[in-house]
Amino acid sequence: MDKQEYQYRIRAHHGMCLVFFKGNGYSSGFTKHMGNVKYALEENPMIKVLADEDDICKECPNKDMSCVADGKAAAYDREVLLRCHIQPGEVMPYSEFAKKVYDCILSIGTREEICGNCRWNELCHF
Repeated sequence: MDKQEYQYRIRAHHGMCLVFFKGNGYSSGFTKHMGNVKYALEENPMIKVLADEDDICKECPNKDMSCVADGKAAAYDREVLLRCHIQPGEVMPYSEFAKKVYDCILSIGTREEICGNCRWNELCHF
């Protein structure tokens, strides 16, 4: 597969969300979709890391409301990209992205500095 080819577009902060996802979400449709994407990512496809709407967002029933309107998601994305030394639009295997998120954020306990004000924060603990 060419380095520029990718199967999924994943926004940077979803690298954290996917680690803690256990079937809770904005709606049953969104939850099912996110579960399906998480399952597909276990096959380690090439992904394009974004700071914008991705393949998970397309099923979110709230994307025209708080997530976009208050800028939280964009701020979370910028922080993950910065801390993981990833450029927006960078293409890599999902496992490489997940390792960067783990090594640069989750393993050192700084996730809440990025997204502690998220409505799902209480679900995101090891």
